[in-house]
Amino acid sequence: MIALARSVTALNRLIFSLAKWLVYGIVLLMLWEVLSRYLLNTPTSWAPELATLVFGPFFLLGGPYLLHLGGHVAVDIVSEKATGRLAAVLKIIGCLLAAAFGAILLWFSVPLAMQSFTYGETSYSAWNPVVWPAKAFLPLAALLLVLQALAELVLLTETPEPTEAA
Repeated sequence: MIALARSVTALNRLIFSLAKWLVYGIVLLMLWEVLSRYLLNTPTSWAPELATLVFGPFFLLGGPYLLHLGGHVAVDIVSEKATGRLAAVLKIIGCLLAAAFGAILLWFSVPLAMQSFTYGETSYSAWNPVVWPAKAFLPLAALLLVLQALAELVLLTETPEPTEAA
């Protein structure tokens, strides 16, 4: 089980390391829009919308690995002072809440993404791109969040290897 949990974490680390590069694409899109609008006097209808569509996957795919890093916003007034059994119980509760949130998000986002794909949903803007690819990242990220939360539960049971005394 620990090997599977480590594999889930490794997968989320890989996805995170790939998704973080999307921000550079967003920057380039917005740079092109600014240059096009103010220097060439030919604003685009597609660059801001594409940047928004790319930001969704960028934001969503970082969440599961951020859970592993402990980087989510938390009110840790109690957990910061907790030690021993209480600290472990609080970590377990946090993982269970993250898994429940991810499961609920997955439950509701799968039909929305499938419906968007089935109908060929577009944004109804001047550019009018299909939006199902962006919407498909929500259930994917929710599934990865559930898997990472369960992996964190498994990894909590892992005992650290003893260090050799010098």
